[in-house]
Amino acid sequence: MSDATTRITGVDTYDIRFPTSRELDGSDAMNPDPDYSAAYLVLRTDDPGGAEGHGFSFTIGRGNDVLVAAIQALRPHIVGRDLRALCADPGSLSRDLVGDSQLRWLGPEKGVMHMAIGAVVNAVWDLAAKRAGKPLWQFLADAEPEWLVGQVDFRYLEDVLTPDQALAMLRQAVPGRAGRTERLRAEGYPGYTTSPGWLGYSDEKLTRLARQAVADGFTQIKLKVGADLADDIRRCRTARAAVGPDVRMAVDANQRWGVEEAVHWTKALAEFDPYWVEEPTSPDDVLGHAAIRAGIAPVRVATGEHVQNRIVFKQLLQAGAIDVLQLDAARVAGVNENLAILLLAAKFGVPVCPHAGGVGLCELVQHLSMFDYVALSGTTEDRVIEYVDHLHQHFVQPVRLERGHYLAPSAPGFSAEMWPGSIARYTYPTGAFWAADALAQGAAAQQTARTRTPEATP
Repeated sequence: MSDATTRITGVDTYDIRFPTSRELDGSDAMNPDPDYSAAYLVLRTDDPGGAEGHGFSFTIGRGNDVLVAAIQALRPHIVGRDLRALCADPGSLSRDLVGDSQLRWLGPEKGVMHMAIGAVVNAVWDLAAKRAGKPLWQFLADAEPEWLVGQVDFRYLEDVLTPDQALAMLRQAVPGRAGRTERLRAEGYPGYTTSPGWLGYSDEKLTRLARQAVADGFTQIKLKVGADLADDIRRCRTARAAVGPDVRMAVDANQRWGVEEAVHWTKALAEFDPYWVEEPTSPDDVLGHAAIRAGIAPVRVATGEHVQNRIVFKQLLQAGAIDVLQLDAARVAGVNENLAILLLAAKFGVPVCPHAGGVGLCELVQHLSMFDYVALSGTTEDRVIEYVDHLHQHFVQPVRLERGHYLAPSAPGFSAEMWPGSIARYTYPTGAFWAADALAQGAAAQQTARTRTPEATP
């Protein structure tokens, strides 16, 4: 079969859920009992070499099936596409999916359908990078600036970022790309860890994990806050005592507060020198973020994991509302839209510190930050990638860290592929884990009913 006739032949989807709520991993003020989940897909092809593209979007349990259904609804747009043409221009699919008039009515460019588009588009980029024999960060960093600009949708952005401006920034970075690639491979990219700071953890566990983070080479940790001010003061005092004065400590409210409450609460924590406060209010409240930033300086404001598209990011930057931009690899419509967001951040000189608190997000966002360093911003100053020590064992190419730094991936693709055994075990509700769990819960319920039923009187 010739390469010209090789096509996408199928889209397999899976509702994958992990029982992280059992240990309160991932718990925060707005999400006390998350089960980290992935609406996962595999693009099948008739390529003689067996090429596949893997992608997913992240949720925290209930509703993951809705996102899987949205991905399934995109099948007619994908199956039958010429593989060579698709990998040569992933933006063609991105434009078709985002621009579909009936799909747009469900957004436009926001919500479940937009996230489903992101999962599919990311799977295409995984496939394209694999066919090129490169990890995605390198595939992007080696690309011609003109081609990269062609992958970006500048609609609604050109009042602040034009294609010519984007092209100039990318061209300016070309002379240093080789040297930065060498340094990246030698030194890695700096990370920070949220693993000590989940809201449901005891002070003892917080202390142990915070000290371990410093021993592992991290120079920044993050704590979840926002449920109870007295508890937050105690937990911040505990964490600061564990890591000492020289380690940065960020706090994350996960959208819990109103504007005035965010200012008051952050000021109450100021004695512990928080480096940034993350998601202090609704991700849609651009002017609220600006007011909070003015009210809590010099504490920085960071947000982005729930920002729904490049237009809201544009407004946050225009309004001077954030000090740190936290893009998410699986919230917006995939790599193409994240290229636009990275270009916006570079235009405004705002550092990008991606969100990665979820299953597989560390694996994805490392590629975006590394591309940004090599081929766009050219710096890692004040830039760190979030790291959460959960669920990496389920990925064929898990993240690797040394001395608090992400090591540059070398395997071709987007690092999105899960082991078949993990997919089989944690597919909900029929996978081996969930089927056994349902049986155990049923047996426990029957036992409880028996103990509560009074014995019959003879």
